[in-house]
Amino acid sequence: MNPQSRENDLPVIHDEQINLLERLCNACAVSGDEGEVRLIVLEQVRAAVSSRGGEIKSDALGNVLVTRPASASGQGAPLRVMVAAHMDEIGFMITQDEDKGYYRFDTVGGIDLRTIAGKPVWIGHDHIPGVIGVKAIHLLQPDERSRAPSLDSLRIDVGPGNSKVKLGDRATFATPFARLGPSLRAKALDNRLGVAILIELVKNPPPNIELLAAFTVQEEVGLRGARVAAYHFNPDLAIALDSTPAYDMPSQEDLDAGRVENTTYNSRLDHGPAIYLADSSTISDPRLVRHMADTAEARGIPYQFRQPGGGGTDAGAIHKTRAGIPSISISTPVRYFHTPASIARISDWQHTWALVYAALGSLTPAVLSAER
Repeated sequence: MNPQSRENDLPVIHDEQINLLERLCNACAVSGDEGEVRLIVLEQVRAAVSSRGGEIKSDALGNVLVTRPASASGQGAPLRVMVAAHMDEIGFMITQDEDKGYYRFDTVGGIDLRTIAGKPVWIGHDHIPGVIGVKAIHLLQPDERSRAPSLDSLRIDVGPGNSKVKLGDRATFATPFARLGPSLRAKALDNRLGVAILIELVKNPPPNIELLAAFTVQEEVGLRGARVAAYHFNPDLAIALDSTPAYDMPSQEDLDAGRVENTTYNSRLDHGPAIYLADSSTISDPRLVRHMADTAEARGIPYQFRQPGGGGTDAGAIHKTRAGIPSISISTPVRYFHTPASIARISDWQHTWALVYAALGSLTPAVLSAER
């Protein structure tokens, strides 16, 4: 254990973790160009591995793969558990220089064009400032005002004479990390929340398992890094650490009925980590679902079941690798997903970390030998 204060032997978020998350969120790491986050991850995990044993490697796609052997003696080989968290974020790619500081661009990952007009961005490794330009509302025809702008009508404007911008550069929203009371606001809480938890697990792994930590790339464009990482590790089971949309604002239907709560949510802030039953790419292993829920109940950790539906995590690629890998996803709820600014609760993030740590610490081969 590190010297942080603990409650019932469970992790607690302190300034150290929030400061790390701020660095991770303010880094620019759009899919395929995850280098800024990768450097922070390597910096954070090297000391733990060098002093306490294990192995670190970066593979051909750019995944960071860390092995921490079990430190507790017991009968038989320890379970080999892969825990994955993707380093990449949604964003943009510069595709054409139109002179005088205007650039055409394409989206990388799932982005709603309604949310991006007029938003400031950072471009490339130098975080060159720019803005996504769009025709002013005064100049729009009536029919144009009722629909989202087309990608062809948008440009990134960095001002004339800026020769540092190159074709292929990635751009991301220029939304600095901020703490808002019990909440966190940032551009890339998906999935720097998971990356920060996985860094802490590498630093202080549960002693009963062999931890196979995969900081993956290109999740937002097809779960590509996770497939390669799972093939490399070939684990006994896997957990994908991610974020999930919290659709918990009051809906018009609820307001019309006099209800404040949105009853069509898939997850909610202030209700702890979301345990996945199913999403568009994975049906979670029921043995792992039971283990997670039983652990939360036994340790007094708030949790919720993510309502089945769309979306997906690295588990979608991991569970189909080699001969099949029992897999589950655990996510921190986040509002305003894939927009310039998302909101999460510190308490939900802490409880996600606590649940994963406690569940890993109580894993035994009996969990997988039980009936599905």
